[in-house]
Amino acid sequence: MKKFSTVMAVMLVLLIFAAMAPPAAALSLSVGGERVSGAAVLYNSTTYVQIRAVSEKLYPGAKVSWENRTAIVKTPSLTITAKPGDYYIQANGRMLYADDGIKLVNGSVLVPVRVLAKAFGAEVYWDANSKSVTVTRGSGTITSGDKYYDSDSVYWLSRIINAESAGEPLKGKIAVGNVILNRVASKEYPNTIYGVIFDRKWGVQFQPVANGTIYNTPTAESVLAAKLCLDGASVAGESLFFLNPAISTNFWIMETRKFYTKIGNHHFYL
Repeated sequence: MKKFSTVMAVMLVLLIFAAMAPPAAALSLSVGGERVSGAAVLYNSTTYVQIRAVSEKLYPGAKVSWENRTAIVKTPSLTITAKPGDYYIQANGRMLYADDGIKLVNGSVLVPVRVLAKAFGAEVYWDANSKSVTVTRGSGTITSGDKYYDSDSVYWLSRIINAESAGEPLKGKIAVGNVILNRVASKEYPNTIYGVIFDRKWGVQFQPVANGTIYNTPTAESVLAAKLCLDGASVAGESLFFLNPAISTNFWIMETRKFYTKIGNHHFYL
């Protein structure tokens, strides 16, 4: 009986670990017209590829190394870093978001194929029927962060993110940035980040403007979140409002707007 209980306990542990492991399905992958075997898998509807195998196909002669637990890809015009556990890769100073994170599986660093393709200026095509992914070579590089990011946009977006989401996870910081950029894109609000933050059409829109914390120096993660937002990271859909119900004193948003999602301590509304 004791032996049976031990066996059952071991089986239970194995089942738990199996449930925790992210589901993955192998895919057919073609890069630059050449088939690449065993280099692509599907995680939660996102195609992940081995950074070394695909980088070397997108740019023959690319140098791929492993330093300080980080994969580094270098070509004459492109430098990529991808650290397992992070939710982004860096490419020429650009911050490209990976919603399910960078993975390390059986000694290989895996990144979302569309994120890697963006770094290389490549295109990705997906065939759902055959479960095949085709990556075509493009420019081979991405515009550098110094040229792509507007300094004024980073300055103000990082400050409102920092002031509104201190203590929130990176995804929560991105979500706050999404709301600001959604307002910039809306006809109902000013068309600049600065204008949205300091908008007084219906009174002060954000508490940090009233209490002065908007001027605090942002953390490195808040700056990162701002750059990720400016590079297309989106976790809050078309949300235009957010609040923390635990500390809020005004609940008109909850009473009049459609709930979208909860991230960290914030609730987001359309």
